[in-house]
Amino acid sequence: MAYTAFRGMKPFPQLMFAAFVMVVSVLVFVIAAIIVAIPFFGMESLMGSLSASGMNTPEGLGFLKYFQVVQSIGLFVAPPFALAWLYHGNISEYLFLDRKTSLSSYLYAALAVLLLIPLINFIGEINGQMTLPESLSGLENWMKTMEEAAKVLTEKFMKVNSISGLLFNVFMIAILPALGEELMFRGVIQRIFSDWTKNYHWGIWLSAFLFSAMHMQFYGFLPRMALGAMFGYLLVWTGTMWVPILAHFVNNAMGVLGYYLIDKGTISNDVEEWGTGTGQFPLVLFSLISVGLLLHLIYRNSAKKMPANHLDSQAPRID
Repeated sequence: MAYTAFRGMKPFPQLMFAAFVMVVSVLVFVIAAIIVAIPFFGMESLMGSLSASGMNTPEGLGFLKYFQVVQSIGLFVAPPFALAWLYHGNISEYLFLDRKTSLSSYLYAALAVLLLIPLINFIGEINGQMTLPESLSGLENWMKTMEEAAKVLTEKFMKVNSISGLLFNVFMIAILPALGEELMFRGVIQRIFSDWTKNYHWGIWLSAFLFSAMHMQFYGFLPRMALGAMFGYLLVWTGTMWVPILAHFVNNAMGVLGYYLIDKGTISNDVEEWGTGTGQFPLVLFSLISVGLLLHLIYRNSAKKMPANHLDSQAPRID
């Protein structure tokens, strides 16, 4: 059949086609979401909610959350399943969803994300101090404006007053990105780069670079890329997509829950400063050593590693 032609594509055409599928998919999902919403709310109300001032009203913020969910599904969740079917035929095998690893690997990965906070904050502080040359001041100002706008919208999303609102945020900010972004960036893009370069380290770091760049937040670029690389190594070392999905979920859910508890005054906002400022180096060093030890345990405990040259879908399973 015609679709089997995709299974012989070279890595670069695969990458370009993956980008095409992502664009088409998100457009289809967003257009469908608008069509579905119009009969209930009307076009005028819908467009008003999607304007810059839309986030300042409960109805507008609800619309924005609705479209955030639709966008996440269209851009990251749906495309990897379609691409896995076209590129390989067996979706669960291509995306490493049918493989198992030890329970300890899941526990170590989740704990590593928690202990990583000071180190990530430290890297973020360094990233925040980076400046572009004077000749690129216009670009830098644009990036700062985009960063501030994204920060304001995120805070609007995160600020909720009920458990139901908190649970929806966990779904929107933790579950969907953990599933979709890992399947797309680690399951598809990392595999393509690893096949292209014949080196899984290049595959991990190139996909981590794109993973961070896609978020369009320059001043959080380095810590997000570091997280993406860690998720990539978790996939290679354990052989299953479920470990990086869990790690990604814990990272995002921790942010959602932390913001909620800080906003309610349950915990101090000092946690956001761990690893930053003077006198924090011992904590950063502890974070680095403890996370390094946990990752080493995951690497050592993986009974069967994935092939060192690339993410081979025919690699033996860990049963």
